[in-house]
Amino acid sequence: MKIYSLIGIGIGPFNLGLAALIEPVAGVSALFFDQSESFDWHPGLMLPNATLQVPFMADLVTLADPTNKYSFLNFCKHTGRIYPFYIRENFNILRKEYNCYCQWVATQLTNCRFGHEVIAIDFVNDLYEVTVRRSKTGSPETFYAERLALGTGTQPYMPPFIDGSQLPGVIHTSQYLPFKNKLLKSGSVAVIGSGQSAAEIFQDLLPATAQGLQLSWFTRSPRFYPMEYSKLTLELTSPEYVDYFYKLPEERRKQLLSKQNSLYKGINYDLINDIFDQLYEMSVGNVSLPVNIRSNMRLEKITTAAEKNRYELFFTETDQQEPYRCQASYVVLATGYKYREPAFLQGITERINRQPDGLFQVQRDYTIDVNGDEIFVQNAELHTHGFVTPDLGMGAYRNAHIINKVTGREVYHIEKRIAFQTFGTEKVEELLPVDSHTI
Repeated sequence: MKIYSLIGIGIGPFNLGLAALIEPVAGVSALFFDQSESFDWHPGLMLPNATLQVPFMADLVTLADPTNKYSFLNFCKHTGRIYPFYIRENFNILRKEYNCYCQWVATQLTNCRFGHEVIAIDFVNDLYEVTVRRSKTGSPETFYAERLALGTGTQPYMPPFIDGSQLPGVIHTSQYLPFKNKLLKSGSVAVIGSGQSAAEIFQDLLPATAQGLQLSWFTRSPRFYPMEYSKLTLELTSPEYVDYFYKLPEERRKQLLSKQNSLYKGINYDLINDIFDQLYEMSVGNVSLPVNIRSNMRLEKITTAAEKNRYELFFTETDQQEPYRCQASYVVLATGYKYREPAFLQGITERINRQPDGLFQVQRDYTIDVNGDEIFVQNAELHTHGFVTPDLGMGAYRNAHIINKVTGREVYHIEKRIAFQTFGTEKVEELLPVDSHTI
């Protein structure tokens, strides 16, 4: 019976990065499973011009190991794109290019198994027994590991008052591209949300208003916030700020997170300006535009309208506390993503530490198990580690923590202090040069 050092469940960018970084580590055996047949990152939002909101160095490996063969620059070199990328002089790569890069990595890694759904996990004889069902055959297989890395990620979130089965024309942004042709022909679309996805979809649909599409954009926020991107603000995506946030009391962390939306949920500044410029250009020679943009609008419910294939949207204007209604043939909800615990964890629930509210009690090194060194989480620690949790730029940092914990040695050097500013009142060590890591 083969016993793996680590089994990873879910192969999104974070566990894919872990698979890439752990592959060359001597003395460690790892295997990663995903129920999808291949890697495909947010296919419903793969708009042609959309870019990542982080620089290309936030790839799967570079910030942990710049010499790793699975870096984005090495991908560019091997696919004949490194000189065009160099001439382009833009740190923010296209989202579809990032997806191609991740697919390039996934196809080379021998420790990744797609088309394998984890259906159960048990703890037997001090090992994690992972039962996997192959999608092509339906037959189950059993694997054993000393540790687990949970990377099933977040799922599209729909407000609880919306029953998607009863409202087929109300979709989440993750479904946008498969529905786009229907939206363009529908006559009217309402986009709900104030983040990047809402802005990208609004901009993508905007040209269709010249052919008669009625387009609305509503947000509960008091304005359309740009994402804060000044350099001192970016220092909040640092190891020492994670340390600072982690040590705060639980209630204080909740309060702080509620005020930090513009740090990770805002709209790219250039995109906001581009949308305004498009509206300005479209307004020349037109008395009015078939566009309705409103902030301070809290969505209360959606019902089917009396008119066939239309929906009635009920809002409250939050400053005036007045009701507002409108209709649309399709509604696109940019309501984000939330972590949803996979059902297979029920078999090992007694091995997982939880807070009083039922959320994972995530340790600073990303473990949640009772022994503090067996079960790691990826992108499930927003409540303990802060808004940097879903940030692609922190993926390699977190994976370095996991690999060092699994091996019991410093395989990858982990920066402790990178910011010029200091958070809190604790005394900190000076920035020091570090030796290169060894594998």
